[in-house]
Amino acid sequence: MQTPQNPFKLAMQQGRSQIGLWVGLADAYCAEILAGTGYDWLLVDGEHAPNDVRNVLAQLQGIASAASAGSTSHPIVRLPVGQTSLIKQYLDLGAQTLLVPMVDTAEQAAELAQAMRYPPEGIRGMGAGLARASRWQRYPNYIHEANGQVCLLVQAETVEAMQNLDAIAATPGVDGVFIGPADLSASMGFPGQLSHPEVVAAIEDGIARILRAGKAPGILATTEAQAKKWLDAGALFVAVGIDTALLTRAASELLAKFKTLPEAARGGSTY
Repeated sequence: MQTPQNPFKLAMQQGRSQIGLWVGLADAYCAEILAGTGYDWLLVDGEHAPNDVRNVLAQLQGIASAASAGSTSHPIVRLPVGQTSLIKQYLDLGAQTLLVPMVDTAEQAAELAQAMRYPPEGIRGMGAGLARASRWQRYPNYIHEANGQVCLLVQAETVEAMQNLDAIAATPGVDGVFIGPADLSASMGFPGQLSHPEVVAAIEDGIARILRAGKAPGILATTEAQAKKWLDAGALFVAVGIDTALLTRAASELLAKFKTLPEAARGGSTY
């Protein structure tokens, strides 16, 4: 059995845009449901959602189970921090693509790229025999094939990161750069103002610079207009929603339809 190809990485290399959804509900059942909807990628968030290694494992299994029904959603795991030990654990769980927050320098990016790969290209620990990633050695050449299939996405979300963006994007082993608009706006002195002209200009410039480096730009957009704007600008992996927000909005809209009805129309007593 051959180590599975990373379809998300291949799409990035071919310049095909990929539409994703943020997964923050921290539940394998929810992740499995979302995997069946057809998004190109799902971001399992370990930075701002209550996820740990075991919880992420369950969600990876849920997403994988949806493949039997024809789903092609690719799981991406966002780590809480870019530590070598965490990178090793999540890769061993079977995640092929990792998103690492708060990467401000090319030196940080280079360390992360090393942690993603087995020697001699990197420093990833040789524990594949215990790992779901190798299907417990059912992929006999996993340690020789894994380096070509892992995908490293780093987040540029501070003024410092944007100043170093060309070098970060040019770092060997970095496949894509995700611009974090919320943190970037705060770092620029405009917290919560994602549509501030200076923030928008910085993002547009960042996407262009990442593309010039031959890497894939990515971003999270919470409105249709934002998503289309960044796709038109050249972003190749764009998350167009967040599961927690979708649930909250749908539940609130449904309730509003009935809260505004007269008591009799709601089936209440007429006495």
